[in-house]
Amino acid sequence: MKRIGDILTRNKTPVVVQDGTSYKQVTIRTNYKGVVLRGSQDGSTILTKNQFVVAAGQFILSRIDARNGAFGIIPEELEGAIVTNDFLAFDINEDEVEREFFNVFLQSPTFLEACIKASRGNTNRKRVDETFFLNYRVNLPPVPEQHQLIKQIKKGRTYIAAARGEFDRQKSLLAKLKKAILQEAVQGKLTANWRAAHPVVEPAAELLLKIHRRRRDWILDAKRVGNEEAKTIERKLARLEHLPIAVPQEELPNAWQWTTLIQSNLMVVDCHNKTAPYSSHGIRLIRTTNVRNGRLDLSNTKFVSEDVYQRWSARCNPQAGDLIFTREAPVGEIGLIPSGAKICLGQRTMLIRPIPEFIDPHYLLIAIQSPDFVRRAARAKRGAMVGHLRVSAVENAIIPLPPIDEQVAIVACVNALMSTCRALESELEHSRTHAAHLLEAVLKEAFAPAIELTATT
Repeated sequence: MKRIGDILTRNKTPVVVQDGTSYKQVTIRTNYKGVVLRGSQDGSTILTKNQFVVAAGQFILSRIDARNGAFGIIPEELEGAIVTNDFLAFDINEDEVEREFFNVFLQSPTFLEACIKASRGNTNRKRVDETFFLNYRVNLPPVPEQHQLIKQIKKGRTYIAAARGEFDRQKSLLAKLKKAILQEAVQGKLTANWRAAHPVVEPAAELLLKIHRRRRDWILDAKRVGNEEAKTIERKLARLEHLPIAVPQEELPNAWQWTTLIQSNLMVVDCHNKTAPYSSHGIRLIRTTNVRNGRLDLSNTKFVSEDVYQRWSARCNPQAGDLIFTREAPVGEIGLIPSGAKICLGQRTMLIRPIPEFIDPHYLLIAIQSPDFVRRAARAKRGAMVGHLRVSAVENAIIPLPPIDEQVAIVACVNALMSTCRALESELEHSRTHAAHLLEAVLKEAFAPAIELTATT
């Protein structure tokens, strides 16, 4: 057992800061993230004139944040930097501790425990008591044993690095698998057996005729009450009526049909809302950052007043079952409005309202997240710097439309496969966490037990 004071010697090399001289200053990041340059200043702008010079290779800690992992070794580029008395610098006694072993020791739970117990004072004013810290005893083996432990720890780190590399590879493969599932879903490959078992279905071309009739009736009703959005949609559809669809080269299964988002849904509306006048409470505002991976993330939303909601929602009135599409990178982000959610839509969001009898909203989610759709949409960006999609590009985006019963079958297949992917991801994350804890266990065993001495003044 050795005192920390046996392996570290306080180094206090004073310096009086001079006007007209440039000084490097130090900052220490918490959570073991090391010692870095905070910046350089002329002495005339530094108020605290009596400071201390530090040298590369010294150990340094923050009196205030050492308990949060704010300590480390001073790198070469900070040779000659200055610090205030809020930082404690030490020379390392290499007769007692091998430097590489000391670097490992700094990452051990034992050393952090010493910093935590040495931090004295009120909750918000705790600072390291230097005497207590230097009198804290740790289980430090002789230098020859330190060399052996270093070899074992290096082997453990090599194993963990290899394991993490494999975890990353498996995670990348899972991401590719999920994309492949979505792509095969919209190509009809996942439901080939379903089609063989259901040879007689209402073709998608008939669905489009029904959608056209339902939308025409809705437009007539909406125009009677002065709905300007309905008039806009009518004009857009009139322009598109006689234009051929530039369909992709891929051949679709029987009874499927290529169509566009605006032709296959009741409406596709750009919200046109500007920067929101936020409120401390009220109606949740959905911004592009709240739309991810087919879902709306309501955990970090802003709010707008009821008045703003009434004005902004007059055009489309978002409701459960609608899809929210973002015109901002990354391309293809879309979410489904859940039941019971009263929301307002923010900038660069578009509302897509399917007719559930004819278009399964969950199938639309799959189609819009599929790799082919994302590639086609990416080519329709307004500009490389802006990265926003044109409204017309979203409205006229091509999707493959299966019969409604097959849409339901596709959703069921994709949900089952994605559930398996999530289970595999959970297993991978558990294994990654376990591997990280292995090194912690090795370090804890190497340096335990630790005993503190009563601080003396």
